Amino acid sequence: MLASVGVQRIDELFEAIPDGYLLKDPLALEPALDEPRLMKHLSELASANDGPTMLSFLGGGMYRHHVPPAVDHLIQRSAVYTAYTPYQAELSQGTLQAIFEFQTIVCELFGTDVANASMYDGASGAAEAVLMARRIKRRPQVLVSQGVHPEYIETIRTYIRGLDDQASLALAPLGPDGRTDWDAARDLVSEETAAVLVGYPNFLGCVEDLDAARATADIHGALLITATSEPYALSVLRAPGDCGADICVGEGQSLALPPQYGGPGVGLFGASQSFVRQMPGRLVGRTVDADGAPGYVLTLSTREQHIRREKATSNICTNHGLVALAMGIRTAMLGRRGFEQAGRRCMNAAQYLRTGIEGLEEFELPYSAPVFNELVIRSRGPSASVILDRLSADGNIAGIDLGRFRDDGRQDLLVAVTEHHSRDEIDRQLAALATQGDSRPPQSGEP
Repeated sequence: MLASVGVQRIDELFEAIPDGYLLKDPLALEPALDEPRLMKHLSELASANDGPTMLSFLGGGMYRHHVPPAVDHLIQRSAVYTAYTPYQAELSQGTLQAIFEFQTIVCELFGTDVANASMYDGASGAAEAVLMARRIKRRPQVLVSQGVHPEYIETIRTYIRGLDDQASLALAPLGPDGRTDWDAARDLVSEETAAVLVGYPNFLGCVEDLDAARATADIHGALLITATSEPYALSVLRAPGDCGADICVGEGQSLALPPQYGGPGVGLFGASQSFVRQMPGRLVGRTVDADGAPGYVLTLSTREQHIRREKATSNICTNHGLVALAMGIRTAMLGRRGFEQAGRRCMNAAQYLRTGIEGLEEFELPYSAPVFNELVIRSRGPSASVILDRLSADGNIAGIDLGRFRDDGRQDLLVAVTEHHSRDEIDRQLAALATQGDSRPPQSGEP
């Protein structure tokens, strides 16, 4: 083999690497373990992880909801777990049908005409929606609400960077209630604006006014894009497509997987039928075969692998099909009634938490807008980071320090609740927060 590539020794393959970067000594690895000892070792390592036993109020785009064991059982069946891109329709009917059902669910969630076979995650979906709007409107600019998830915004910036000299992203400010200030936003739209993008709900948990967003986009004929990182919110809110959104994107993790270090996710992408040929990714359709029996095919695949490069809308390809299937299974298990019930439990839990916060002298609620299952609380005493450190030492992950995303000096925590949280657990959270009124700096050895 070495001779076939024109070298005599394997070391010659690495001659381009400077000596200071080339490992010459053997790796300091422990001796290999047999299977029983390996399993014992891994169990010991896993037992050191106290995350599952902690009380968590983390959200910020990834949420912990109940996912029945039946979902994992079904997606681990070999025929499902090993399925890949269904290029041969006659051999991939099960995969294609599963994707078709997933698309149908997304359409019902968003109130859109069509949906694709999923994106990588909510952030990539938002970025692809912006590129799609630029193609449709033939305009270079996009207006994004500051209430959109900060990581979504950074992903969009990355996607549009270097596209052309005119490509730009403007940020619409938030008002004092935590929602987009549409009066200020109207001054930022122009005939060069391809789309207006707004969170629904936004990153702070506030429910945006989509009628005002639609009116702002209509000033210069821009498209309206919504981004929903918590699909359970659509159990109680009007579907964004029914509110006039042209493109709807989101994150389906809540309906499929536990948060598990922030991924994987599954991007949801729906749009109006009139824009279907500009959609990224793939779209599965249902037809009939020569005998009149139902069949499923890749109806649309607008990437350069399948069509001329200059006609391709995106090179995004392999979707998170397994996660999409998990989401489809979970949603089917819930049904419309179960989905609505879960959403109302989340909303009621958030309202219970909000009412409890109002009774604490140590905190205030800076934003008055309606929320679904997530809200911002502001400390009147210690910093947000100090509060999180103190409570985590007691097994309570109290939320997210918003100082990670903005440098405004405010001591804000983003707190999320779901149907996972009982009233007793929320009471424990409130009691823990009530002890954080001491503004003195922590002493040595004190969390």
